[in-house]
Amino acid sequence: MLTTPLALGIIAPLALSFFGLASLAGPGRRPPLHRLVPLLGVVMMVAGAGLVAQLVINGPDTGSLGPVAIRIDLVSVSLFALVAFVASIVLGYSRVYLDGEARQGAFLGWMALVVASVLMLVTSGSLWQLGFSWLATSLFLHRLLLFYPDRPAARRAARKKFLFARLGDLLLLGAFIGLWTAFGTTEIAAINAAAGDTETSVWTILAAACLAGAAVLKSAQFPFHGWLTEVMEAPTPVSALLHAGVINAGGFLLIRFSDVMLLAPGVLAVLVMIGGFTALFAGLVMLTQPSVKTSLAWSTIAQMGFMILQCGLALFSLALLHIVAHSLYKAHAFLSSGGAVAHVTTIRRPGAIAVPSLRAVGMAFVAALVLYSLIGPGLGLADKSPQAIALGAILIFGVAYLLAQGFADKAPRALTAYTAAYSVAATLSYFILQTGAEKLSAGTLPATPAPGALEWTLIVLAVASFGLTAFAQSTFPLWSGHPTARGLRVHLTNGFYVNALTDRWLGNWSLKHTR
Repeated sequence: MLTTPLALGIIAPLALSFFGLASLAGPGRRPPLHRLVPLLGVVMMVAGAGLVAQLVINGPDTGSLGPVAIRIDLVSVSLFALVAFVASIVLGYSRVYLDGEARQGAFLGWMALVVASVLMLVTSGSLWQLGFSWLATSLFLHRLLLFYPDRPAARRAARKKFLFARLGDLLLLGAFIGLWTAFGTTEIAAINAAAGDTETSVWTILAAACLAGAAVLKSAQFPFHGWLTEVMEAPTPVSALLHAGVINAGGFLLIRFSDVMLLAPGVLAVLVMIGGFTALFAGLVMLTQPSVKTSLAWSTIAQMGFMILQCGLALFSLALLHIVAHSLYKAHAFLSSGGAVAHVTTIRRPGAIAVPSLRAVGMAFVAALVLYSLIGPGLGLADKSPQAIALGAILIFGVAYLLAQGFADKAPRALTAYTAAYSVAATLSYFILQTGAEKLSAGTLPATPAPGALEWTLIVLAVASFGLTAFAQSTFPLWSGHPTARGLRVHLTNGFYVNALTDRWLGNWSLKHTR
């Protein structure tokens, strides 16, 4: 008899898999099975709700049937419910968006298989099941990226992504060999439990390094980010599913093996540097992009960089919260991107935009720090780790950037009031969610360890870097007319040509054998 967690965790992936295979075998244009898409959404949502109830009532559990093991804990349930919610919307959107396409059946089939693989990935209870789901997700997604195979740009991006994905697969295999050698088991819950009582060894460091490498490649971190900015040739639902779901697999991997990652502080330090640099780099490039979807792609790279930074700082509960919040935002952003373009092209701006002076920017930063010092202590700031406090300081820099617009000399009073109210709400929401995530994850994810000399250095560097970037963004209108600034904007628009250099390094391999 199937145990409850196994039944709940496997019913939705099985239904999606049957639908996907039947759609691939059926007629291409408007397949009869397209009417079942809303039912699939209901099945996923009911399964997600059932897993939440199972976790609340019975606590963490693992159900097994032969080689299949479904892990039920805060991480798996949160991401299962998230993927189920986003996928039900994206599948429903695809049913209408691609109505009349010659290969609509194939599209819905491959998308259903991608979603089924992601659901199995986040609930994997064993290494082999996680590896199989990881590989299946990538291969099925590759078919969606090539939905328009006659487009050279789509072939180039898909091929480049395929190459980096296979490199990530090899690193994941190396991680699994290291984990099995170090702990003698393939059960993920047992590995994490043993890691908490194990001292660092060569095998644990190797496993952590390989896990970090696989996560960096999966999350499109610098300098392997180019493919994510090029896959815009795929239909919009693919972008929504990729940016709101599949791209999070790297962060999930680090969070799932967080106990193992803590055994390798040096690896975490490298993640801080890679994630922090990627977040700053992609965030600046994003501001220069003329295309809505390309701008959203760079935004995803930046957000994934910040999530990798959080994992490097051992703030795994906050990284999980970041994944959930970013996925909900990005799915909505992509699915509504067409409406955003129409809005911009049909609505005239009501007058000039107020430009903050240096005085206004200075006032904004002071106001943000005052806001931080007033709200933070009331919501448990004194009990938080230095890493979490630093993360809050980085958030406050974003609040300062917003306040600077309201403090501009020519800003209307309504804008000043709006930015002030929004800043207070954002700060309150952040601390409430942060505290809630830490309390909910206690016992599931490891506590953040006290920082050593290396960690303190990285914390100071991260806060200073994000602070300077926020200041530069706030004052950009004051110096944007300078010739140097105009030249810098050109280079930023092209992402400092890193992607072009990657293509050259690959020897244009991504253009060959595209099918």
